[in-house]
Amino acid sequence: MKHYYSPYYPRWMKRTLDLILTVPAYLFFSPFIIIIGLFIYFTLGKPVLFKQIRPGLHGKPFKIYKFRTMKHAYDDKGYPLSDADRLTNFGKFLRSTSLDELPELINVINGDMSIVGPRPLLMQYLDRYSPEQARRHDVIPGLTGWAQINGRNAISWEEKFKFDIWYVDNRGLWLDVKIIGMTVLKVLRRDGTSQDGHATAQEFLGQNSRKKVKG
Repeated sequence: MKHYYSPYYPRWMKRTLDLILTVPAYLFFSPFIIIIGLFIYFTLGKPVLFKQIRPGLHGKPFKIYKFRTMKHAYDDKGYPLSDADRLTNFGKFLRSTSLDELPELINVINGDMSIVGPRPLLMQYLDRYSPEQARRHDVIPGLTGWAQINGRNAISWEEKFKFDIWYVDNRGLWLDVKIIGMTVLKVLRRDGTSQDGHATAQEFLGQNSRKKVKG
């Protein structure tokens, strides 16, 4: 892979790029955010937003915001049904178009996330990473990243983490610009689902994985 690393890419420059792009984007998408929120409210009820604690820079926890895409549904024993059974048709649409992640613009504005960086996964994964894989937390997590434009949920966890670590070692302004541009193209093409057609990835268990979770 070509190297784009620039030794002169201080954190303030990345933060400036985030704000220059995110604040106007948030203002532009505000009507869509309101419309989507109202639709979820009247079809699924409260809560409209899905909130979860995720690991940020150096594994520090923060609360991520997304649009809720699943209904509350339980079996006769009171246990939640599978993600596939709870995911609504509108939720599938939101995930396939990445519109469910619009509230994460707030995370970027707050500084918990960046536009570009490894995706923030689940807190329980922290103890499952190898020392090399854990290096993905050496940078601020992002809305999109090198792994997302190179396969997203259609590639294995091991491949994702290799792309994440490559970004950590080669991050730079022009690489970020390239990733943002390629992400926009993928979103427009709706090229964001996994090989089985779902906008989800298997749970990372260290080696093997079976369950489906949002990635």
